[in-house]
Amino acid sequence: MDPELEPFLPMFPKDDLADPIASRKVFAERAAMRPAPDISGMKVEDRTVPADPDVPVRIYRPHLAHGAIVWLHGGGLVMGSLDTDHPWAARLADDSGAVVISVDFRLAPEHRFPAALDDAYAVLEWTAEHAAELGVDPERIAVGGHSAGGGLAAAVALRAREEQGPAIRFQLLNQPGLDDRLETWSARNFTDTPWLYRDKLAAIWRHYLGSAPATPYAAPARADDLSGLPPAHIATAEFDPLRDEGIGYALRLLQAGVPVELHQWPGTFHGSQAIPTAEVSQRQVAELGAALRRAMAG
Repeated sequence: MDPELEPFLPMFPKDDLADPIASRKVFAERAAMRPAPDISGMKVEDRTVPADPDVPVRIYRPHLAHGAIVWLHGGGLVMGSLDTDHPWAARLADDSGAVVISVDFRLAPEHRFPAALDDAYAVLEWTAEHAAELGVDPERIAVGGHSAGGGLAAAVALRAREEQGPAIRFQLLNQPGLDDRLETWSARNFTDTPWLYRDKLAAIWRHYLGSAPATPYAAPARADDLSGLPPAHIATAEFDPLRDEGIGYALRLLQAGVPVELHQWPGTFHGSQAIPTAEVSQRQVAELGAALRRAMAG
């Protein structure tokens, strides 16, 4: 473990998600402890995207933005909101120069798969249709997210390919959750890692899927064919049960002819970039913005 991260390990207590409502409350309280982001260089606006049901979004518009990203928060598809992700979305907009459209998708177990995917996809379609209003190039629209949001972004890209939906320029997948089977080495062996570990991951999938079988739209690692998907930046953490499915997905994308940048961060754990004082966290967060900036410029 990175020595700068070790002192913070007691701040990440176990949570088996047995009570999703209580877990959301704790998650929100922890997020609220982060310092407020500097949004002086952008316009931030809450909107509602018409859909069935309508989807709340928060739009971060830096000056002279050229592209946009549909951004999906972390929280295991059970926790998280526009507010918990506010510091991350604002930082991503600031670092990348892209319009960030943060999505308040419906959460499990009250709203199981495919509710979150439907919400995210509706926002992608809305973004493409309103590119001129947003002041962005419709050829420069990306999808991305943290953790479960990263897996959701990968699913949005699969669905857009299958349905000949809006063109997606890029996938920004940070520590993505992609596989419900929990059969990789990291998923089997990381049973006591900080914040995310095997049993918690299993609970997340139970909440999201219920008794329904997983499809590639729920767990993108199940997709047989990854050809024709957008270029991707995938970041993984060393002590994370999701590590190997992220690396495996990157390799399969490469083998399918999709350009991929894979960044495996040594000494880190799932979500450890939330510890802003650690030098490795600062590099992790900066690299996400830089990767998106490069993709929008290319």
